[in-house]
Amino acid sequence: MSKLYDDVLLEHIRNARNYREIEAADAHGEAANPLCGDTFSVFVRYHGDVIADLSFQCECCGISMASASIMTEWLRGKERREAIAIKQQFVAAIAAREPSMGAAAHPDHTVVLQLVRSSPSRDRCAMLAWTALEAAIGGSGACES
Repeated sequence: MSKLYDDVLLEHIRNARNYREIEAADAHGEAANPLCGDTFSVFVRYHGDVIADLSFQCECCGISMASASIMTEWLRGKERREAIAIKQQFVAAIAAREPSMGAAAHPDHTVVLQLVRSSPSRDRCAMLAWTALEAAIGGSGACES
């Protein structure tokens, strides 16, 4: 990976956006990776059907944290159905080992996709926050990665 990509990931690890719990969240989801022990909680506050606030807490690796930090920035202001569609596109890109999601992608998340493409064993790390998000906005509350 290039220095630019390393810098983007490190910035999101060192200064994770939205690393906090939303008090009285409208939705909460959890996910765990039993292979490494990483755990995630995602909190969502809606304004109508729009994600007004999105945050996370985790005990996780840097890739998981960077992916979550980017995800929370990317999805704020999106409608619930848009967030679900973006999550599905992200998972499909990981599964296909695509280095990008095209025009729909958040520029920083392309870095995560490129990292996973070069290190396929880290795909669960990149998807863990998204799994917790799905539990939150899908209404199930908890699931495992």
